[in-house]
Amino acid sequence: MHRSKLSRSILLALGLVSAGGAIAADAGTADTSSSGSHTAPTQLDAMLVTGTRASNRTQFETLAPVDVFTKQDIQSVDSTDLKDVLAQLVPSFVVQRLPMADGQVFVRPATLRGLSPDQTLVLVNGRRFHRSALLGNRGAQAADLAQIPTSAIKRIEVLRDGASAQYGSDAIAGVINIILEDSPGTEITAGYSQYAQGDGASRDFSARTGWALGDYGSLALFAESSNSDATSRTRQRPDAIAFQAAHPELEVPNPVQRWGQPELESRRVGFNLKANASDTLELYAFGLYSHSDGVSDFNWRNPDTTTGAYRTTSIFPGWNLRSLYPVGFSPQYGNTQNDLQLVAGLRGEITPKLRWDLSASYGRNAIDYSLDNSINASLGPDSPTSFDLGRLTQTEKNANADFNYEWDVAALSKPINVAFGAEFRQETYQVRAGDPASYAVGPGAAAGLEANSNGAPGFSASQAGTWDQRSKAAYVDMEVPLGERWSIGAAGRYEDFSSFGSTVDGKLSARFAITPDVALRGTLSTGFRAPTPAQLNTTSTTQGLDTRTLQIFTSGRLSPSDPLAQLLGAKPLTPEESRTASLGLTWRTDMGLSGSVDVYRITLSDRFSQSASFAIPAGTPNPLGYTSVNYFTNDFDTTTTGVDVVGNYLRDLGAGRMTLTLAYNYNQTRVDNGSTSVATNETQRVLFEDRLPEHKGSFTGSWDVGAWSLMARVRYYGKWTDSTGNAAGDIYQKFGAMTFLDLAVGYRINEHHSLRVGADNVFDRYPDEATFQASRGLIYSRNAPYDTDGANVYAQYRLTF
Repeated sequence: MHRSKLSRSILLALGLVSAGGAIAADAGTADTSSSGSHTAPTQLDAMLVTGTRASNRTQFETLAPVDVFTKQDIQSVDSTDLKDVLAQLVPSFVVQRLPMADGQVFVRPATLRGLSPDQTLVLVNGRRFHRSALLGNRGAQAADLAQIPTSAIKRIEVLRDGASAQYGSDAIAGVINIILEDSPGTEITAGYSQYAQGDGASRDFSARTGWALGDYGSLALFAESSNSDATSRTRQRPDAIAFQAAHPELEVPNPVQRWGQPELESRRVGFNLKANASDTLELYAFGLYSHSDGVSDFNWRNPDTTTGAYRTTSIFPGWNLRSLYPVGFSPQYGNTQNDLQLVAGLRGEITPKLRWDLSASYGRNAIDYSLDNSINASLGPDSPTSFDLGRLTQTEKNANADFNYEWDVAALSKPINVAFGAEFRQETYQVRAGDPASYAVGPGAAAGLEANSNGAPGFSASQAGTWDQRSKAAYVDMEVPLGERWSIGAAGRYEDFSSFGSTVDGKLSARFAITPDVALRGTLSTGFRAPTPAQLNTTSTTQGLDTRTLQIFTSGRLSPSDPLAQLLGAKPLTPEESRTASLGLTWRTDMGLSGSVDVYRITLSDRFSQSASFAIPAGTPNPLGYTSVNYFTNDFDTTTTGVDVVGNYLRDLGAGRMTLTLAYNYNQTRVDNGSTSVATNETQRVLFEDRLPEHKGSFTGSWDVGAWSLMARVRYYGKWTDSTGNAAGDIYQKFGAMTFLDLAVGYRINEHHSLRVGADNVFDRYPDEATFQASRGLIYSRNAPYDTDGANVYAQYRLTF
């Protein structure tokens, strides 16, 4: 079929064809054009888009480490949540479950190399993906990978290196680039999974279809649906047992509250379009939309001890909350989320050596919160039991102009690749107030009845507002081949932000081929992460249960510009800044063995977190009844050191093909200075240094023989430390290492139909129990870096045509 000159040049620019014109293989497929000695494929020959703007870079030839995961890799993990997929595939990627953690149970924090979730940049088809509206762990505001349908993905490229000079803010830990499917054909998948304990059933359905639009381009459409039941790994709370004994006439639910994954329904759709307008112009566009609804339990309120809600007063004669909730109540926290990403652009060439790309994008994430089975006790009998808590909305607009020039220099055998361009970005954050009853301070407050919706106060009128931030940037990125062995790279970026000023960052890279199949590579770079409008301007209120007193406490997180926060020492936020150095060795052989070892050091200054908690100063108005308050701050520095080891071995075994993959990461973070290094904020130090395992790895073996495919994966997590998050004085518990075994078998019935069955955590292993959380009925730590619900069995049916 005829392919226009523009179509080929665009694919060249994206790294999807080789310089010789052949379509590039996905990872795991051989590309032996660079060396005639190769007789077996390796896993280091995939053509890349991420981390390089040169048109002829393969995974083996990059100046920084890049992992490539194919559709087959993604489908080997039984989850429609992209975070879970990456947690099993990427050694330094960790995601937590966080049951009963407000919005974080739905937008779970995910970290690369142990850094903050918002220090990893997420791209889709090479374009920046917007952030979630939620401010999560220690105020991080990151992109929510769960909004991207896994069935729409062609491959994933993970750059494990600092790249702010190339891509801008957030790319401190690395870059995750999601490449959407664009190939013709139809694939329909139906799956069912359930935990061995009989709960958490998940019903998943996905469909993808694509067409080649003659010689004029391609169109792919995606749809995905997931419906997951809740899980519960809970024992009855000791105080609930005591309450039942004291009130035998009542029937107390067992358990009174649930610790586990939320009930969640998700729907996702999307498209990916490429169309040739002429021989020198291509139009492209893609869009993703996601809608989800979820419900999670909150802590149980004990009628005998929750005096702030169950108090009787003369203000409301004859009214007692026991008439409504005689056995106490566990508020039900609801989350409705709508997520949209739209990108459109034009690209072409001025000359065969000079290509251009103009694009614009719009991203929006809106989260509506609700609370049922609750009360605003200060309103007495006038209080509703269901509340609209308000809405958080993150909106981002981007405009990009990118150019790529292949500069022929007589002294060099290959051209210098020069990329340059500019970007304009606007972020807007909006908080819509909830129902007045969700934040009202009613007449009963004067008698000690708690104000606000009990469990999660709504966003008040004073907290509501709209804030924005604009930035403009210019960059240049060069890769220079110095003969057959040496290649070097240099990148620089200038970016100016309306909220705090400008920053300049740079990157130097080099690669030396010791032999055609063994190379050294290294990078030096500076980077940054700019504070977001949400982090600069918003406040929030959360409630929790002290594990020692079993009393509800209310914490306030103030904006750094809040007068009370400034009285307590808050200062304006500034960008986090990083310095990264990495050195690696990569190799491949004609025996099918390939791999890499990369060591790195990331120094972060002015790192972003929450301050220590402060009591409200005497005489200060406290209408929300804060037990303590804190604020966002840049007040400490850290150093992260680590090593990534990746190895692959492919060979024929009997009548089939065997693949072995080893992925291991060692990652250690230490606080260098700042308030976290002193006892006044010991919790923050422990969270940064010990909350995640320093060791994480996996070993995967697969064997494809005839119509059968077999897969076994061993996952390893090192020891880590948990903390309670009490109102005052945290308690810590150390957890030992954990190893899980996953097994799966697939059978291809014919060219159209296939089945796959398997189990994650085959031996139904659980970590040590969280002893200091037993008072709340929790069995396993909610902060665990792995699933604590036990063995999960699944079956999938796939139809392709």
